[in-house]
Amino acid sequence: MSAWVIRGLGMAVLHGVALTLLAKYAVYHPTDQTLMVSLALAVLVGAAALWSALDAWRDVPDRGRAWFIAALVTGVVSGILYVIGRAVFVDQTGVSELGGALTGGAAFSALLVLIPAGLGLFVGGRIGRSRPADEDDTDEEAREAPSPRPSRRVRSSEAEPTPRPRRRAQAADEELTPQPARRVRLSGEAPSPRPSRRIQPRTGEPRA
Repeated sequence: MSAWVIRGLGMAVLHGVALTLLAKYAVYHPTDQTLMVSLALAVLVGAAALWSALDAWRDVPDRGRAWFIAALVTGVVSGILYVIGRAVFVDQTGVSELGGALTGGAAFSALLVLIPAGLGLFVGGRIGRSRPADEDDTDEEAREAPSPRPSRRVRSSEAEPTPRPRRRAQAADEELTPQPARRVRLSGEAPSPRPSRRIQPRTGEPRA
């Protein structure tokens, strides 16, 4: 189903119901209609503006032509629905009211759709264009910012390992190695004679 058919019929039903309720209210309150008329106009204008703004924000294709045709359809169909609703629920209006509803009433209903829809398309289009621009800027900033990577310390193959001091191992070896006991010399003790070396005669010489 085409977009203008859904929007035209939806707005026509809304306009026909609003006009019928205003006619019913005027029967019981003929002198106090200002507030109800203002509320009805606000609802009709707001519905057209909001719907068209959503279409522009969602980037519906061919939305301008759809809303223009929908405004024309709303004017004609809402006039017919108003006459039927007034004849059934208000004062049994006849076919004689159909001419005025399809001329002046239809033109007024079409303008109530066309003007708010144009404003809604403009505002929704501006919002729809600004949203992707903000998303693109955010993506570009995220791409430009470098991700922090932990620095790895690379050990070159040519680097020689640093020798570690073996203090504890040397101290343990010194404790385990037995040291020769030193003889303490007393002050009055004579030094012990050292054994004389025996000189062996050379071969070929006579012994004494």
